[in-house]
Amino acid sequence: MSEWVGVRAHPFDDSVDVDQARTLASGWSWEPAARRDEGRLHEGPLGSVDLSLRVLHDRSLSRPLPLPQSAATVHRPEESAGAVGRLQPPLWKRLAYLLQPATDLLLAEAGPVEWPGVLFPYQVDGVKALLSRDALLLADDMGLGKTVEAIAALRILVLQRRVEAGLVVVPAALVGQWRAALATWAPDLRVSTVRGPAAERAWQWLAQAHVYLISYETLREDWAASPQGPARQRTWDVVVLDEAQRIKNRASDISRLCKQLRRRRAWALTGTPLENSLDELGSILEFVAPLGDDRSAPLYPGPGVVERQRAVQLRRRKADVLPQLPPKLTSTIALPLGPAQRASYERAEREGIYELRARGGDLRIENVLELITRLKQFCNADPATGQSAKLTDLGERVATLVAEGHRALVFTQFTDALFGARAVATRLAQFRPLLYTGEMDPRQRDDVIRVFKEDPSHAVLVLSLRAGGQGLNLQEASYVFHFDRWWNPAVERQAEDRSHRLGQSYPVHVYAYTCEGTIEERIDAVLRRKQRLFHEVVDEVSLDLAAALTGGELLGLLGLGGRDPPLSAVRQTV
Repeated sequence: MSEWVGVRAHPFDDSVDVDQARTLASGWSWEPAARRDEGRLHEGPLGSVDLSLRVLHDRSLSRPLPLPQSAATVHRPEESAGAVGRLQPPLWKRLAYLLQPATDLLLAEAGPVEWPGVLFPYQVDGVKALLSRDALLLADDMGLGKTVEAIAALRILVLQRRVEAGLVVVPAALVGQWRAALATWAPDLRVSTVRGPAAERAWQWLAQAHVYLISYETLREDWAASPQGPARQRTWDVVVLDEAQRIKNRASDISRLCKQLRRRRAWALTGTPLENSLDELGSILEFVAPLGDDRSAPLYPGPGVVERQRAVQLRRRKADVLPQLPPKLTSTIALPLGPAQRASYERAEREGIYELRARGGDLRIENVLELITRLKQFCNADPATGQSAKLTDLGERVATLVAEGHRALVFTQFTDALFGARAVATRLAQFRPLLYTGEMDPRQRDDVIRVFKEDPSHAVLVLSLRAGGQGLNLQEASYVFHFDRWWNPAVERQAEDRSHRLGQSYPVHVYAYTCEGTIEERIDAVLRRKQRLFHEVVDEVSLDLAAALTGGELLGLLGLGGRDPPLSAVRQTV
């Protein structure tokens, strides 16, 4: 349908400049589409406008003039030489400037754009920051709605014709969630989800869309398979990386290719911009700049990283912006091992330490970490008898909370039927648990989340920490159990915040299991000490055991002090 313009009193002057046009545009009032009466005129500085039909009435002309629907069909005259700061755009473009409402109005509940819900003030500020910057690291606390903020900003940029095509890269497990969020918060945007077999992805890349949604893994595959493909050759108006900590390792293929994407705007979303070191933060910040910009140059640990972070990072914490959010209450459950489980654990520890000592100078970090992992498994269950102090306690607690009408999430780093997620699901079978692991394909995982949300009879969702610990919205549960301890505290907090986030109505109770007199207890003590130190440097820091602990500390977990020099030397070669 063509747009119509009629002019009556104030013909446009060819010398109208952009700043003046924006000032004039603020003079018109707007109403939601549902409340606009056809033919109802609103007076503005250049005449009156019928908002229901987007018609400008000017008394100097006797009939309206049709305008083309898109910029692509209009000849754009070149700017005359020497006309610095003065533009000569076509009439349709001058009208676009004049009729464009302010960002506050676009985001308002009673504005011209209909939103499915009311944005919190801090979310409006986040959208404004995204709209006004070509580079932003949105590092809000987990659960504050970074996805919604990014989608709202994308929608406005498309409506303003400042973005024609954007690329959104997310973890594979979150593709379905992003599709749903885009359909809810930006229903007028065309979305092409790039996934499935290579033949299907080929036409998905060529589809006419505003947003191309793809997982990191699929992007890596298409990048390698098609040097002349759209991912490499197209210049994107905006590239969005969700869970941007995925590019923290600058040497990884995914990190390198994301930084090579041709982009005019770069947005990185992550609740944990710094996990282990400033080098990882520097790697993320290298992406947060248009390609070719000086800001996209390599950033290595030093003052430059901190300065760059301050320039592009926007971070809000739950306690600061959502005081009404129910609290998160965290407790550690220290359990003694039963006789059979204790005997199996101590035997495994003695034999493992003997093997490490026998290696002498050939001892490597991998050997130490393998033993630590094995001992953590023995803390979960005795492989010989199936005895498990944790499973016994978990079953009792879940029975109580389910009887009170609550639901629970259980996270574990293992997935097997002896020590991990399947073992937990088997023990809790009476509560109809659902299982969510990385071994499932994306559609299976989406189905599990959908069923958990729609059917309250499934009282427990058992998730592998790496697959389910980020990006999911699981406010239906108000109890969270860490069945075993991961040595990265930020990963655990991310998992907890699947429940403790916008939309949660109840206090969230988090329980972390630790077995007394075991490797878990010693790891917990070391990480608490390290966490306090890192909090003095930056809010939201996590630690990777192999990267953040010294060789002496690693061996100390196993009671092997005094062996720091040889292990430290080996670390340099791993």
